[in-house]
Amino acid sequence: MPGTNLTREEAQQRASLLTVDAYEIELDLSGAQEGGTFRSATTVRFESAEADAQTFIDLVAPAVHKVVLNGKPLDVAAVFRDSRITLKHLQAGANELKVVADCAYTNTGEGLHRFVDPVDQQAYLYTQFEVPDARRVFASFEQPDLKATFQFTVKAPSGWTVISNSPTPEAPKDDIWVFEPTPRISTYITALIVGPYHAVHSSYENENGQSVPLGIYCRPSLAEFLDADAIFDVTRQGFDWFQEKFDYAYPFAKYDQLFVPEFNAGAMENAGAVTIRDQYIFRSRTTDAAYERRAETILHELAHMWFGDLVTMEWWNDLWLNESFATYTSVACQAYAPGSKWPHSWTTFANAEKTWAYRQDQLPSTHPIMAEIRDLDDVLVNFDGITYAKGASVLKQLVAYVGQDEFFRGVQAYFKAHAFGNTRLPDLLGALEKTSGRDLKTWSKAWLETAGINILRPEIETDAAGNVTSFAVRQEAPALPAGAKGNSTLRPHRIAVGCYDLDGDAGKLVRTSRIELDIDAAELTEVPFPANTPRPAVILLNDDDLSYAKVRLDAESLATVTAHIGDFTESLPRALCWSAAWDMTRDGELATRDYLALVLSGIGKESDIGVVQSLHRQAKLALDLYAAPDWRETGLARWTEATLEHLRAAEPGSDHQVAWARAFAATARTADQLDLLQGLLDGTETVDGLAVDTEMRWAFVGRLAATGRADEKTIAAELERDKTSAGELHAASARAARPTDEAKAEAWASVIESDTLPNSTQEAVISGFVQTDAAQRELLAPYSEKYFAAVKSIWESRSHEMAQQIAVGLYPAVQVSQATLDATDEWLATADPTAALRRLVLESRAGIERALRAQAADAAAG
Repeated sequence: MPGTNLTREEAQQRASLLTVDAYEIELDLSGAQEGGTFRSATTVRFESAEADAQTFIDLVAPAVHKVVLNGKPLDVAAVFRDSRITLKHLQAGANELKVVADCAYTNTGEGLHRFVDPVDQQAYLYTQFEVPDARRVFASFEQPDLKATFQFTVKAPSGWTVISNSPTPEAPKDDIWVFEPTPRISTYITALIVGPYHAVHSSYENENGQSVPLGIYCRPSLAEFLDADAIFDVTRQGFDWFQEKFDYAYPFAKYDQLFVPEFNAGAMENAGAVTIRDQYIFRSRTTDAAYERRAETILHELAHMWFGDLVTMEWWNDLWLNESFATYTSVACQAYAPGSKWPHSWTTFANAEKTWAYRQDQLPSTHPIMAEIRDLDDVLVNFDGITYAKGASVLKQLVAYVGQDEFFRGVQAYFKAHAFGNTRLPDLLGALEKTSGRDLKTWSKAWLETAGINILRPEIETDAAGNVTSFAVRQEAPALPAGAKGNSTLRPHRIAVGCYDLDGDAGKLVRTSRIELDIDAAELTEVPFPANTPRPAVILLNDDDLSYAKVRLDAESLATVTAHIGDFTESLPRALCWSAAWDMTRDGELATRDYLALVLSGIGKESDIGVVQSLHRQAKLALDLYAAPDWRETGLARWTEATLEHLRAAEPGSDHQVAWARAFAATARTADQLDLLQGLLDGTETVDGLAVDTEMRWAFVGRLAATGRADEKTIAAELERDKTSAGELHAASARAARPTDEAKAEAWASVIESDTLPNSTQEAVISGFVQTDAAQRELLAPYSEKYFAAVKSIWESRSHEMAQQIAVGLYPAVQVSQATLDATDEWLATADPTAALRRLVLESRAGIERALRAQAADAAAG
């Protein structure tokens, strides 16, 4: 939306002028069942450092009825424009502003989102304010360092529940809910969740007499699937571990977790009222990897109650620290907390988070972890793999560098010194320097203020007897992609080198020795390998995943890994080898057909279900985009046959069986394979132990639709079986997936030519629209030109979340050709896009470049 930006300089000027004390916000949501707009009345008390000064307050609203500053009504037409109300002639010291406006419910997941459940036809509301969307609900000084107290009064429909940051009143009078003021917090973590939600209540108690009320909420249509006890267990584990490590009691009056519909992110750390996407309430059989991911999300948001909510960044350039800290501590809690169900969480981190970070760090948009955030447009596209995953990886490395005990002692001092305030990165580093005795300025410069990723390669020489005569690690700093900011650089690393050999009796790859050393910020570092020692079968750099770097396997190690990757006795080295092989494939150093051979040779012995499911996604992606076009169908045939073999061989009822069934459903292609999907769907075929439940049925229907085997009648019949919001999304995706000109045109029009689709429905349509089968690529080819003709106007006319879905999701990523690169370059040269839109398109363009390189490497290997 135009006219809604805010620069860092403007925020600094406003912060130097104002101290905000308190908000009193009255919202009339009594008409929420019908939708439209709602009345918002805000009173804000603040102090000005200067007399007769001028500033502005933020508001996005269809209509503003009244603006009263210090008792004087202002001319609304004169002071309200775009998203700002201009405030002139402030008094030195205390000021009071009253704003009355009509604000709008949204269906985009921004501001006050309204959703109607098709099961009960009731409306359900929730707020989502990060980054700048509190102003869609009440007038506010919308920046994180202008903290204040917030007191909400809400009129809601009779019988509904209202949840906010403060405890919910027990007995609302005349359907008016009056909440106590919050502590001093930032605007973006205030929250309201309103509707006839189902609730389960409990508490967190500890031996110190602490008692924190806990609540879990969801729509009644999901209540039968809500495993509240499991969610409470993870939450209590987090309370125990975080309070011990942070040495600071939970800072808010209660802790509610609200599973809400059509949520754009995984979750949001609203103080005491965390909102979580309700796909985390599992309607069907799923794997332990999904429960592990949900637990990490729960712990991530709980960690934010301290790091982010209690102590908040001054400006969005420290967003990375907010998110990285929550990511690091949530995984650490899973790994180390007594009784955790996921002590292997660092394997998951290496397999998922770090893979995301490595991908992001090689895009043209790569940036230092501590990014320069000039304005809101910058931060809105900066919730990326560097901000979350690379930052967390580097924090993990920092913990190893300063020591875990010293790290947490520094964090404890940091919380005590800055509670309910705002900070910058030096505040945390200064605290860590005091507790560790280390100078972190050089570390910060090398790791936080530079962009890009290093590659570590082993260089090994042996004598005729096979003994190692020299061993060094070569560090590379590949040039950053064209257009990227900053310079590549060599960095200091602390790594472990793992030496693995085959145990002849058990046939397992076991670690026979481990060497931990510092890698200099230089091209070559000698490894102190014992003299006259036989060369190990596998030499794994960065064993135990201590540092953030891409690693390569030498030829002999790669050969052993290809034959025996499933024989590692531990999950982490397997994950690191899988990750190295995947990265080599993406970089064109390992042909796609060779990567497929590696996957097929080892995946049957992979016990970690999260790794198995990642390999499913990566193998399919490699075949779709990185395989030489004239070999692609051969590779896909091999992969599909393997998925069916593993499905039939998997232990009945196991996680692996569920995962292989989904992998087979994603790629089934021959008539016999599609007949089997149809038979599993209608019950004429069975696989022992496989539950063809609601979500599995939709996976089958989606593939049958994409291959032309399921028509509108079939999709409608399935929706009749599952008349829920999730069913509606699956049906929308399946309809868009059908391989006909009419289906594609209808899907395109619903997204591009209309702006009425809710966020989740738009996402589902885009997901179904984009298919990778050869026939589908031909159908989609004409839409490349249509994309470039439409994307700029879409960006300028839609909200950020909706526009980003389209800009990324409909880019012609499956049209891997020079023609797509040329069309992209022509658009970039002539369209004059905003910096944020340019970044997203450049990232997508980089995917085409990478795919072309990988395809050439695969063709050469043929």
